[in-house]
Amino acid sequence: MVWGQGLCGLGRSHADEPVFTDDFESGTTRWEMLDPKTWKHSTHDGSKTIEITDRSSEYKPPVRSPLHVALIKDLELGSFEIHFRVKSTKDTGNHRDCCVFFNYRDDQHFYYVHLGARPDPHSGQIMIVNEAPRRALTNNTRETPWDDQWHQVKLVRDVESGRIAIFFDDMAQPQMEVFDKTFTNGRIGLGSFDDLNAFDDVVVFTK
Repeated sequence: MVWGQGLCGLGRSHADEPVFTDDFESGTTRWEMLDPKTWKHSTHDGSKTIEITDRSSEYKPPVRSPLHVALIKDLELGSFEIHFRVKSTKDTGNHRDCCVFFNYRDDQHFYYVHLGARPDPHSGQIMIVNEAPRRALTNNTRETPWDDQWHQVKLVRDVESGRIAIFFDDMAQPQMEVFDKTFTNGRIGLGSFDDLNAFDDVVVFTK
């Protein structure tokens, strides 16, 4: 899918122009992988993707936080929306996940959403990393219904109100939502705590 297809279904107008799009058909040069050895440029269902290939990682974050991080190069935003498709490629149980990183200042100052299969204080929550191991900002109880199919994800960040909302397949009803203003600008990325995923059709809009 290219960025212009299906935007009305994602809650956007065709008149909205994104500030970033990538369907990976031209490679991975627009991304910085913190551990390049665990990522590859691959093909799924006839479409080019980026894919996490190893649950372990040589990247050792200074505080406990995700191991697989791919950040968009040369893009820092406060308020924005990101839309993408993700496919989980291995069932690892209760903490099977993908992550979305945002307002990323450095490896000790950022937010991320952990779309874990079964929620607990360390899974299926909106998290903050602020010079300490990741901490949940939410008390979510909704499971993320992972399977071996593609899923649509949208994250909305509004720094004026502090809103953080993550949507999984249902683009009208958030999977999780919280309000926090600790970080108000930074980079955006995709990845996982320690699981295997493929990503495709990334689109970022400013708000």
